[in-house]
Amino acid sequence: MKILKFGGTSVGKPERMHAVASLVTADTAPKIVVLSALSGTTNALVEIGQSLSEGKKEQAKGQIDKLEAHYRTFCEDLVKQDETRAKASAVVDEHFEFLNIILKISFNEALNKDILAQGELLSTRLFSVYLEEAGVKSVLLSALDFMSIDEYEEPEIPKIKIKLGNLLEKNKGETIFVTQGYICRNSRGEIDNLKRGGSDYSASLIGAAIQASEVQIWTDIDGMHNNDPRVVKKTFPIEQLSFDEAAELAYFGAKILHPASIWPAQHFNIPVKLLNTMQPEARGTIITEMPNGDGVKAIAAKDGIIAIKIKSSRMLLAYGFLRKIFEVFEKFRVPIDMITTSEVAVSLTIENTPVLDQLLKELQPFGSVELDHHQTIVSIVGNEVAATPSILKKIFDALNEVPLRMISYGGSRHNISILIGGQHKEKTLQLLNKGLFNLG
Repeated sequence: MKILKFGGTSVGKPERMHAVASLVTADTAPKIVVLSALSGTTNALVEIGQSLSEGKKEQAKGQIDKLEAHYRTFCEDLVKQDETRAKASAVVDEHFEFLNIILKISFNEALNKDILAQGELLSTRLFSVYLEEAGVKSVLLSALDFMSIDEYEEPEIPKIKIKLGNLLEKNKGETIFVTQGYICRNSRGEIDNLKRGGSDYSASLIGAAIQASEVQIWTDIDGMHNNDPRVVKKTFPIEQLSFDEAAELAYFGAKILHPASIWPAQHFNIPVKLLNTMQPEARGTIITEMPNGDGVKAIAAKDGIIAIKIKSSRMLLAYGFLRKIFEVFEKFRVPIDMITTSEVAVSLTIENTPVLDQLLKELQPFGSVELDHHQTIVSIVGNEVAATPSILKKIFDALNEVPLRMISYGGSRHNISILIGGQHKEKTLQLLNKGLFNLG
């Protein structure tokens, strides 16, 4: 069985949803189709939740009405028959009745998770209505019936496997299943989610749970590119990546793939394909266990980084000093991206976090703490790049005009990372594209 995940832009317009249906029915192989919310919907739902959290109910009402009008128009072009139009309208009625009811309820974070779930619930139900009109038999599975996370917000793959397996067994003989990405239930049984971009994660977890033959991630770009096409003019899609290479690229900023989506597929050795709904004939990128040769494959950039320097000539060489620092980050569940040390200081990087002030307060006893905001991590990724001296020389030659804040070399054989000021990002990516790929 295959897993086919389609992102928000792939289902964001009626004609795009029609095209998705054509891709889903292109062969008779059994498949589970994982859908994101229509493009723009999650942002709209976030704004509704924000308005409600601030007590601005009239503003929230206006936002709900605007989103409902969008879905009414969407349905007019999605389906044409009176019977299916009535079904699509009933779906919209149900979900927006819920959104209007919450205007009368006290807002809390659990309710906010309910709000955010409406996008995926709407897209999958409307897609199922369209499939019905097109004469395509399918089964709609609610992700809330099988997708779950524990108290640490980690997916419960053994439970997912059992629950999803039971649902598939009940519908034995069916070949097309439709379900939601992103949403799940938490350890308390409440509606929750896998965070932004989590539909990729859902697809990979489902693939791992049922031992799928492959996971296909369909977006609006023809595979993983060697550099950021939004910043660099001359880029090209990469035909093949290893799981390790793809994981590095996803974590360090490649937008096409959710960072967490690699490990379930890697753990169960399930190939992942990155494909383009706008150009389904394009080869895209395939991600497998084995690398396809050595050398630099791609460059990725991660914005919004904070660099923290802790300087203490008295304590740095003391036994257990670094352990105590790491324990502070562990306490607040803040991951560290890069780290370098000297005789008197340790520098590390984190993403922006709401607990930053508390974190800094607990670091103060260890020495003077300095912050650099608006930093960017640029990662050069490829099989064995850190073990290839010529590559390091090319990087430094290309960036001789760019001030480097930190360098991470040797932590991974597949990644060389540098930290720069965010204002230098565009120039850095362009210089590396020329220096490493000979593309000006």
